[in-house]
Amino acid sequence: MKTLFEKIYDGEIPADIVHRDEICCAFRDISPQAPTHILVTPRKAIPRIGEATPADQEILGHLLLTAGKIARDLGLAETGFRTVINHGPHGGETVPHLHVHLLGGRQLTWPPG
Repeated sequence: MKTLFEKIYDGEIPADIVHRDEICCAFRDISPQAPTHILVTPRKAIPRIGEATPADQEILGHLLLTAGKIARDLGLAETGFRTVINHGPHGGETVPHLHVHLLGGRQLTWPPG
């Protein structure tokens, strides 16, 4: 069965896509927690970061580099941004498909909620 994100990649569910390449796809979160809230997702269905393997190293690096590029392209790098990867229910995971949250556009506090 396809994950929600795979359905987005395949055009079955609409999304505001900001980046797409052969390894990942990035789109705006439908429930943004900051003025800019983008999900950077691998095309490969890795359920969560704790289930990634050494074979996924290139994908994981690509996700972070892509998040940085998107942040620069959107002007977030000048004032700052946050990247977050959730794992499991206590970590805030709601979709069982690894993704990097890119948050910015306002002052973010620490510790997070």
